[in-house]
Amino acid sequence: MKARRLFKLLPLLSLGILISCGEKKQDTTGEEEAKIKVNTTIARLQTVDEISTYTANVQADVINQITPAMPGRIEKIFVEVGDRVGKGQTLVQMESSNLQQQNAQLANLQRDYDRYNELLKVGGIAQQTVDQIKTQIDVLTTAIKNIEDNTKLKSPISGVITARNYDNGDVFAQKPILTVEQLNPVKAVINVSEAYFSRVKTGMPVAIKLDVYGEEVFDGKVSLVYPTIDAMSHTFGVEVAINNGNLRVRPGMYGRVSLNFGSKQSIVIPDAAVQKQAGANDKYIFTVENGVAKYHKVELGQRMGENYEILSGLNNGDVVVTAGQTRLIDGTPVEIITN
Repeated sequence: MKARRLFKLLPLLSLGILISCGEKKQDTTGEEEAKIKVNTTIARLQTVDEISTYTANVQADVINQITPAMPGRIEKIFVEVGDRVGKGQTLVQMESSNLQQQNAQLANLQRDYDRYNELLKVGGIAQQTVDQIKTQIDVLTTAIKNIEDNTKLKSPISGVITARNYDNGDVFAQKPILTVEQLNPVKAVINVSEAYFSRVKTGMPVAIKLDVYGEEVFDGKVSLVYPTIDAMSHTFGVEVAINNGNLRVRPGMYGRVSLNFGSKQSIVIPDAAVQKQAGANDKYIFTVENGVAKYHKVELGQRMGENYEILSGLNNGDVVVTAGQTRLIDGTPVEIITN
């Protein structure tokens, strides 16, 4: 009886062993399939140019607002927006009735002075009287000169008319009648980190790219280094002069100003390794350590073709994932396909 019962149980035991072996085999296959296949490269130190880039809007080197010293009626404006003007050129003629009155008064004083001088020679008048008239003539001559300067408005610089706020016959109030801007050279003002304060020097060469001209590079140089550092931003101002003999660079253009501080050793990795955090501006990469992926937030430096300079977050010799990282999270098992 016992032998017969054992014989009946043997098929069931065999089936259980087969099922158990199948489950173990299936689990092992699942573990292997869970590993994400990735391509990697080794992060290495390389010699790179130490370049810092700053955004800026181009400005005129000199801007003059053409205004008289007092309100008055504008007789004639001789220029239009866009006209190129020379230093000393008359731009605006203001109403001159007051000037005519003052000139007439000066002529009368001059005649009196000449007559009194004749009387003085024969002793018919005191020297004091002659001196008083001479003083009046000097004061009025100076006043007339000021009136002339505010009747015929001249350009103090060579440049281009960039604004006109009145028409002939209008009465000047508050706004400048005209704006003249010197366009050669032009300048860009950038704010540089205080870490570079001792390294930025007047005359230092600068490269400028303007959005309107794509990748074309314009040459400039540091023309002024501000002597103080802003306590809030920890930056200091730097003015960059841009030679603009052909007037292709215009005030208001947006561009990027690059300062070259020499060379340094930095970690460089392919740009394919760098990922952007969704919903933020954070950049990150994955490395492989002991067969698992490790998340690293990184700070990027300059882009050099198909590579990025890494300023922080990565060490020399780290194994960096360059492909397959879209399925990774920190701690995911990985299998390296190429290294």
